Amino acid sequence: MSTTLTGTASAARVLNEGYGTGAWHGPDLKAALAGISGDDGFWRPGAGRHNIAEIAVHHAYCAHNVRAKLAGEPIEPFAIDGDDWFDVSQLSWPAILDLVEHEQHQLAAIAAAIEEGRTASPLSDAERLEVVLGITCHAVYHAGQIQLIKRLRSNA
Repeated sequence: MSTTLTGTASAARVLNEGYGTGAWHGPDLKAALAGISGDDGFWRPGAGRHNIAEIAVHHAYCAHNVRAKLAGEPIEPFAIDGDDWFDVSQLSWPAILDLVEHEQHQLAAIAAAIEEGRTASPLSDAERLEVVLGITCHAVYHAGQIQLIKRLRSNA
């Protein structure tokens, strides 16, 4: 098996499998987040458990970091001060959805620019594949968590 991102295994296609236009395996992250109300997004399934809003911002942060890794240079600071898991209580649900969409769009844009030769990456093809697959698996993992929290919420 090749370790390059070419042909049908483009970075954009891989990224869309986790967050995008629909995946064969079930809801991608974008689909999992669709149709959630602000109340449901901030509902906590138990003490010490993350809510959907926290998971969404966490993924946006990770996508932001992957973009920086692909670019190999500093990029603008993340929209929220902190690291990895954030207090999202001061954010609105639409602002969280916009942040996730923005970070995912920016990630796809840098991946496409690298593939098209419009920008360079310090990473080898194999390293780029590793981080693109990693963030895609991350999105799918959290999509599953969100689906579970939605189910728990509907039974609460």
